[in-house]
Amino acid sequence: MPFALLKYGLSGKYPSQRHFPVRPALKSSYDVVIIGGGGHGLAAAYYLAKDWGITNVAVLEKGYLAGGNTARNTTIVRSNYLTPEGVRFYDESRQLFSDLSHELDYNILYSERGHLTLAHNDAAMRTSRWRAEVNKHMGVDSELVYPDEIAKICPQLNLSRDVHHPIEGALYHPPGAIARHDGVAWGYAKGATERGVELHTHTEVTGLKVNNDEVTQVETDRGTIKAGVVLQAVAGMSSEVARMAGLKLPIKTIPLQACVSEPVKPYLDSIVVSGSLHTYVSQSSRGEMVMGSAADPYGLYSTRSTLEFKEDLMMNMLELLPCLASLRVLRQWAGMADMTPDFSPVMGETPLKNYYIDAGWGTWGFKATPVSGKRMAETIATRQVPDLIKPFALSRFERFAQVGERGAASVGH
Repeated sequence: MPFALLKYGLSGKYPSQRHFPVRPALKSSYDVVIIGGGGHGLAAAYYLAKDWGITNVAVLEKGYLAGGNTARNTTIVRSNYLTPEGVRFYDESRQLFSDLSHELDYNILYSERGHLTLAHNDAAMRTSRWRAEVNKHMGVDSELVYPDEIAKICPQLNLSRDVHHPIEGALYHPPGAIARHDGVAWGYAKGATERGVELHTHTEVTGLKVNNDEVTQVETDRGTIKAGVVLQAVAGMSSEVARMAGLKLPIKTIPLQACVSEPVKPYLDSIVVSGSLHTYVSQSSRGEMVMGSAADPYGLYSTRSTLEFKEDLMMNMLELLPCLASLRVLRQWAGMADMTPDFSPVMGETPLKNYYIDAGWGTWGFKATPVSGKRMAETIATRQVPDLIKPFALSRFERFAQVGERGAASVGH
C-alpha cells in the first residue's frame, strides 16, 4: 500500500493542481440543481455523473464546500441499527465506504476499528441483545459481549464495579469504522467535477419559484436559474429551504456539540459509545480523541459551543476512561442536527413533481453519505424511488409507517 504514494513523488507535476476548479459562472439552466454542497449533495452529483451520465448539474453551496455538518461530525461509520430497514440501508453505505478511497482515487483514511455500544443496566442489555439478533439476521456482524470479552477488545475501559454506572456488557460491531470527513467530501467533489459537474460555493439560495406543483426556477444571490430537477440536501437548514418551496417538514433542528483533545500516540483502537452516559469517543488518524455527548435539549439554529457540554462530557468520559484525565481539549464546536420523530431520514419524493429531498439526518448523516448520494442519484435519473429508501419517504408520517431507530441512537436527544 505505501508504494501507491510513489507516483506522487516521482511525478513532475508534484505538488498537484487543484482537485476541483474555482467557482465558474452560473449558466441560465441546468438539468439538475443540488442545493447543498456537503457530503450528501456532492455524492449525489458524483453518482449522477458516474452512474447515469447526467453532467449538466450545479451544486449550490452558500458557504465553503463541505463547511456545514460534513465538517462538524465525528466521522463514525456503522450499520448496527435496530430496524431491518435501517440495517439494510446503513450496511450498503458501510460497504461503499470500504472501497471509496479506491473508487475516488482519493484517500479518505477509512479505518475499521470495531464499535462498542456499552450497556450499563438490564434495559440496555435487552436492547443490545435485540439489536444483535436483528443484525445477525440481516447478515451484519454484531454480537453481545460481556465484561471479560470487553477487557480483551478494549483494555483501556474502566470495568470496575465501584462506579456510578458499571459496564454490564456491550453490543460489539467489528466492522465499525472511522473515515476522514473532509476526504470524503473532497473526493466526491473531485470525482464530480472531473465528469463535468459545476460546484458553486458562496452561492446562497434565496427562493424557489413554484408553478403547477413544480419548481421551475431557483433564485440565488448570484441570479436566477432554471432547473429540470431540484434536490435539497442541506442538513440543519432543511426546514428553512423546504419552506421556500411551500413544504413543511416534520423536522426539529437542534445543536449537537463535539470536541477533540490534543493529539497523542495511538492508544484507543475501538470506537466506544455509551448511550446511558451520553458519551462516545474514538481516536482519529492524527491522534486526537474525538468526543461527543448528548444533543442540546432545545431547538436552535446555532453552532456556538457551551461550557455545560464540556463539564457533562468530561465527567462521564472519565468514568469510562480515567486515563484521559490529563489530556487537554484542543477545540470544541457544534453542528445543527435535523431530527425527525422516528430518528430516521426523509428521502425521495415530495408533493412537488420535480423536487426531491434528502433530509432528517440528525446525528447519523455522515455514515450514510455514499448510499444516500447513490440512491438519490438513482431516484433522480430514473424518476423511480429504489426499494432501499422507500421506507424513508416523507409520506410515511401521514401513513403512520415510521421507522423507529431511537433505540439505536448513540447519544441522547
